[in-house]
Amino acid sequence: MGSLKNRHLLGLEGVPRDDIQTLIDTAFTFREVLDRPIKKVPTLQGKTIVNLFFEASTRTRISFELAQKRLSADTVNFSASTSSLRKGESFKDTAQNIEAMKIDGIVMRHPVPGAPVHLTKFV
Repeated sequence: MGSLKNRHLLGLEGVPRDDIQTLIDTAFTFREVLDRPIKKVPTLQGKTIVNLFFEASTRTRISFELAQKRLSADTVNFSASTSSLRKGESFKDTAQNIEAMKIDGIVMRHPVPGAPVHLTKFV
């Protein structure tokens, strides 16, 4: 997947077909991990992923968090309902504060279309 030039994966538009196939093939190799007694691999060991959820979601949040943990990532779950956004902190300030913490990746769920693209302006 060396040809992925952007820092942000916001969709599949513009991603070369070979890269998409590599993503799919890689995902299938991880399926066999589910059959192991210990369902964990060191792929993301030492990496920190923040899950930014601006709307309630049980299945999606748990699915991403479980996948991250099975890949040995450290995960931090952000919920807008319990964040400084409720006290008036701006989306930009929240994004920049998270960026300052030197995290390695962000998974975002937001009810407003285009919010992930907007986030990339600050991280």
